Amino acid sequence: MIKEIMIEHGAPTLAGIKTGNIFSLEFESEDCKTEIREINMVLTKKGLRLIPVQKTNKKMMVYLYRPDYLERDLSTPEAEEILADKGYPCGDTACCIAELVRHLAADEEFPHEIGLFLGYPPSDVKGFMKSSCDGVKCTGCWKAYSNENEARRTFERFDRCRAIYQSEAKKGRPLESLVVDTRKS
Repeated sequence: MIKEIMIEHGAPTLAGIKTGNIFSLEFESEDCKTEIREINMVLTKKGLRLIPVQKTNKKMMVYLYRPDYLERDLSTPEAEEILADKGYPCGDTACCIAELVRHLAADEEFPHEIGLFLGYPPSDVKGFMKSSCDGVKCTGCWKAYSNENEARRTFERFDRCRAIYQSEAKKGRPLESLVVDTRKS
């Protein structure tokens, strides 16, 4: 079950063209954690991680990401400025993820800086945090406030990737063969 949802919501990350995706899983028992551990044994060999970031009674929000991409994304000056303003320990990606988990659990409002963890341009994350409606140039996986043409190309690329991955999964192609290894040797 998790594999199908991962392909539907995380294909661009699996393909190595996106930093991360967050999606929800419904579960009946703790078997979900066992399945996540088994999937991680495949993912970590190819430079990805799947971690729970929030849990309620029957739902779990999980984060599928590429640690090396995330480190690159969070180290830009604009991303560091946004994170520092929100109390994140800049310079330590693992601690930033832990802080995001804390924000998800404790904050009354959703932590919109989460866009940085998904690979969204910091200028768009900043634009959304300023006003979710004013200045939007286009909408896809996120609301773009800065480079409309680049955002539209990215949205189209993600949509094509998702369609290809879903088609391949329906043909029976295993998850292991769909995960692109982007780690540097």
